[in-house]
Amino acid sequence: MTARYDTIGINYDQLRLPDPRIARQINHALGTAATVLNVGAGTGSYEPTDRQVTAVEPSMEMIRKRKPSAAPVIQASAEHLPFEDQSFDAAMAILTIHHWPDKAAGLREIRRVTRGPIVLLTFDPAHRPWLTDYLPKLVSLDEGQMPQMSQYEEWLGPVTIEPVLVPHDCTDGFLYAYWRRPEAYLDARIRSGSSSFWSIKGLEQGLARLSHDLETGQWDSKHGYLRDQREYDAGYRLVIGNQLQGS
Repeated sequence: MTARYDTIGINYDQLRLPDPRIARQINHALGTAATVLNVGAGTGSYEPTDRQVTAVEPSMEMIRKRKPSAAPVIQASAEHLPFEDQSFDAAMAILTIHHWPDKAAGLREIRRVTRGPIVLLTFDPAHRPWLTDYLPKLVSLDEGQMPQMSQYEEWLGPVTIEPVLVPHDCTDGFLYAYWRRPEAYLDARIRSGSSSFWSIKGLEQGLARLSHDLETGQWDSKHGYLRDQREYDAGYRLVIGNQLQGS
């Protein structure tokens, strides 16, 4: 089985360190679940340590980067989960659904094997963080990869949606994590931690504009107020599929 992160996950275990504040929100959404399925688990970010976790990950490169203390992992995809119906108390999928070839099938599979809440950390493609001013291709990428918020209910049944505010010093280097640290986007190593930078054209031109605006103060003239904020709504959302009735 080959997977995209076999190629692009080079620095993932170093740059994508789970942020404890986001972890608390995910853990709270999992409720009292004792057994948890983590789909698209990657290197194991946000896996709770006080529950019995089973991880599913299609990329062997990502599996190799998991720590010895990480949860047991099975190489498989969301669309074909090798488990019986209602095998788990809860399930989680963290910043992964945009990589799934068939999102509807993947979420229906998770619903099939989960009797309790399903917790998804994802992104609302209707949101426009400031980085899209410099890299407008991110808008079409987000719209092409990310489901609309209304689609989750079609696939999972009733859902609750919560904003996930990004801390100013977020330790998890996902795409819009550096909203208050714009200089970070000029660092190729930091960019390597986000799959989006591997997927868009016009990157160099947009980064050159950002560099110019930072040097001349134009970025701060427009967005400098962000440097005083401690958290920011960049468009990330926690979608929580409600527990099955009778479970």
